[in-house]
Amino acid sequence: MKHRMMNSLGVIALLLALSSPSPAVGRHPTIERALAALREVKEHLERAPHDFGGHRVDAIKAVDEAAHQLQICMQY
Repeated sequence: MKHRMMNSLGVIALLLALSSPSPAVGRHPTIERALAALREVKEHLERAPHDFGGHRVDAIKAVDEAAHQLQICMQY
């Protein structure tokens, strides 16, 4: 019982940490707009009826990497 409660508390703490806004939110509006644009372009690439001359998969990977790097930047 105690072990289950500790696991539950750990999961709740993790969810709260992940759902909390970054301390940098609002401090980097240009990066926030870039992240929004990357989300939009990724969605467009994923839903497009063609593969952009075979470049769609690589483009999606590049968008994901760019978004990842910008998320790291937002921490500072």
